[in-house]
Amino acid sequence: MWDPTQYEKFKNERSQPFFDLLGLVRSKNPARVVDLGCGTGALTKILHEKTGASSTLGIDSSAAMLEKAPRDVPGLSFEKKSIEPFLTADDGTHDLIFSNAALHWIEDHDALFEKLAGRLTAGGELAIQMPANFDHVSHLVADEVARQPRFSSALGGFVRKPPVLAPERYAELLDRAGFRDQSVRLQIYAHTLASRDDLVEWVKGTLLTTYAEKLSADAYAQFIAEYTHILFERTDDRRPYFYPFKRILMRASKPSART
Repeated sequence: MWDPTQYEKFKNERSQPFFDLLGLVRSKNPARVVDLGCGTGALTKILHEKTGASSTLGIDSSAAMLEKAPRDVPGLSFEKKSIEPFLTADDGTHDLIFSNAALHWIEDHDALFEKLAGRLTAGGELAIQMPANFDHVSHLVADEVARQPRFSSALGGFVRKPPVLAPERYAELLDRAGFRDQSVRLQIYAHTLASRDDLVEWVKGTLLTTYAEKLSADAYAQFIAEYTHILFERTDDRRPYFYPFKRILMRASKPSART
């Protein structure tokens, strides 16, 4: 249910965390890079060029997103599949694992970092950005609407509860997974939207895709109408609308073979 047009309505706002995360990366000319949850691949191309990677693979589960991926770039390729199969191998073949706003869709973060570490070479680097704004009214209202009887029945009781943990917990998980050089930070991005109507458009491009996938078109339209009604009851009609958005950015390196 991912719609590149909907997602890229806020292209600049969604891109800034990528560039901030890329700025944390220390890898120079890595042999093998993977971008987990690469979306349209436009930013993956930048990652590939800026790191000087020999080979960069972008992985995404959305065919619609990958239709827009850049082609004919030497060393850059894309594959349609979910992230979970990538995590099952333990071959230590990647020099950089990069993921911008994707791993919050993966469950069990306590186990996630051990799996990521297993796919990195000695001295390999991990760079991850995940949203952490799930306590904002724009997200809480979606949970509330999903629990209403008329929607809960159609959803089979499903409510999207992202598995994102506190920043300090990620520092602990990185240490437990064998990363000795790490940086974890919580950053608040200050977005200025035209109005609160844009809050609805924002979550329609991300969080609400899970509900669009599970509901009929008519039921989803009703879901959006109810979501908008409650959201507008709980927000001010400020123009422009200030939208603070929390994200966790982290980078870490495994010890080299010489360590």
